[in-house]
Amino acid sequence: QVQLVESGGGSVQAGGTLTLSCSVSRVYWSQYCMAWFRQAPGKERERVAQVDSSGVRSYSDQVKGRFAVSKDNTKQLFSLQMNSLKPEDTAVYFCVLDRWSCGADARYWGQGTQVTVSS
Repeated sequence: QVQLVESGGGSVQAGGTLTLSCSVSRVYWSQYCMAWFRQAPGKERERVAQVDSSGVRSYSDQVKGRFAVSKDNTKQLFSLQMNSLKPEDTAVYFCVLDRWSCGADARYWGQGTQVTVSS
């Protein structure tokens, strides 16, 4: 069973930086996609960044230019560097993995880590 464990969440002032990490274990495929989703109170879960099974990175319009995703297969670590944080980035962030496609129905989810941005 794939295991995903997030870390690095916390509280920061607007304009600050946080880096989230996701430790990946028990993955035996050579190719798979990974993504970061977030869910704010009262809002639907949304994908903010992903690295697809071909290694192509993509970002939502809300975070493009501010967030950077990286995937280290050797260390089995998936990271999200978040720069120029805004109060609207406040949410629980989830690390996601699927063999084929990292949509909202992706198979494996971490437990989530809280990010709070104050103005």
